[in-house]
Amino acid sequence: MDAQEVKKLATDLGADLVGIADASVLNAFPPDPLYPQTPDRISPLVKSVVVIVQHIPVGAFRCKTTVPVQYMDMLILRRMDRIAYRLVDALERAGHPSFVTAGQETDWSYKRASYGRLSTRHLGTEAGLGTFGLEVNILTPEFGPRLYLTGVLTECDLEPDRPMTEQVCIGESCSRCLYSCPSDAVRHFGIDKRACATEAQEFGFWTILQFWEHFVASDHETRRRLITDREVYGFWQGLLRVVGSFGDCPRCLAVCPVGNDYHAYLADLQKVIPEKTPEKVDKANAFKKARKSGAEIAGRNDWNVRWVGPEGYQGIVARQLQAFKAMQRERETAAAEK
Repeated sequence: MDAQEVKKLATDLGADLVGIADASVLNAFPPDPLYPQTPDRISPLVKSVVVIVQHIPVGAFRCKTTVPVQYMDMLILRRMDRIAYRLVDALERAGHPSFVTAGQETDWSYKRASYGRLSTRHLGTEAGLGTFGLEVNILTPEFGPRLYLTGVLTECDLEPDRPMTEQVCIGESCSRCLYSCPSDAVRHFGIDKRACATEAQEFGFWTILQFWEHFVASDHETRRRLITDREVYGFWQGLLRVVGSFGDCPRCLAVCPVGNDYHAYLADLQKVIPEKTPEKVDKANAFKKARKSGAEIAGRNDWNVRWVGPEGYQGIVARQLQAFKAMQRERETAAAEK
């Protein structure tokens, strides 16, 4: 099987986007060299990683609560696992041993936070599917950050895709992800993971641990009250269904103006950002000033810039919006002529 056959098969199975990364490149450029999330740490025999994208339907971002997004996240992860498994099976039947990594997992030997054995957003950038945003989600031109990724690791030597060099994220002059973040966790092409987790992992591991420590130390009556608390139900969902454990806060995803899905269904609803404050505006202006002056930016240093886009933003979103509006006009004209 060659690269085109593998990508066509993944698309036929239901993947929204597919890219291929060279395992040797992933091994040479780990996200953090001190904690290498690399294929060779899992298997030295892996030659290629097939990266699969599933987009999040935007209807969930039009709701009054985050619950629909959480449930859609769970369904998408399940669907993505099924697609990846069938691709693994086909590769192995063709003579190429392969396996799939979990789309959402944590290896506690890395850091005291949610870090998987592989970083799927870094896989996506190396496979040419997008670049990092200001909040270091991966942004694809098609769906912005409203997506999930997983990787199929294979011993099949496939021709890799070229990473994008243009920055997909508009960057500091946009800063909509920064304005919308309820915990003000967005850094300059970086994220404060602990602050982010207070909203994104409402029922994550540390919350569960703190609850049960309090439960064990409580008297009998308090325990009876705690065991019927809403949090226990949230823990159950978080552990078994992902809901509330990962992706509980979709604000930065909902307001990002990248992608035709945003232009079509979210632009009007998300135009105003209630979380925007003068302090956040000052923070964004400081980011813009630092970028313009050529100051050293940790998120765009010599190591990280490959994933942000070394050429910087060159108008990809503006071109995309113009093309989208032209397509809308064509549809309206065609409908009027019928």
